[in-house]
Amino acid sequence: MTEALKTSPRAMSIERDLRSWRPRADGQDSLRREYLDFLRIRGATALDREGGRDHLTASCFVLTPDLANILLCFHKKGRFWVQLGGHIEPDDRSVSAAAFREAVEEGGILELDPISVLPLDVDRHDLGSGFRMCDTHWDIGFGATVAHGAVPVTSHESEAVQWWPVGSLPAEVPHGFGQRLGRIIGSLTRD
Repeated sequence: MTEALKTSPRAMSIERDLRSWRPRADGQDSLRREYLDFLRIRGATALDREGGRDHLTASCFVLTPDLANILLCFHKKGRFWVQLGGHIEPDDRSVSAAAFREAVEEGGILELDPISVLPLDVDRHDLGSGFRMCDTHWDIGFGATVAHGAVPVTSHESEAVQWWPVGSLPAEVPHGFGQRLGRIIGSLTRD
């Protein structure tokens, strides 16, 4: 572990979580190792949006208990529908806490039931021209369920939030989002 990691409890926490997590989907374990290398090289700055143009982010896939519906928000900068999430803030005690905080802020539903405090997936993606401060997000995806009928509330954090059937996503989702969601659903339904 690098000296930079030792200075950040959050960086040490996500390193432990990534080491403990055993991904089930193809390609996720090699990407998980790349995340560990990124943390080793960058240390605590890997979690800080001010620490470089590429950094870790936290997201939360909010699903109904039967995994049939997902809550998505319309991303202002990206102009697409995507899972809830964002940057890790200094007050977040862990990356999973950041993901669940972002889900509450962007979706307005307080009764989240976390699926796990370990990641469900990792997804590194380049950003478009609408993002002035960032080039690449090293996203760590977590999951939560909420009761059927939970009503999302649009906030200053989101332009719009809406439930979508997992099998009928809107056309305006990022490239590869359907595959990412399928990978997560698949990992949750495997024995």
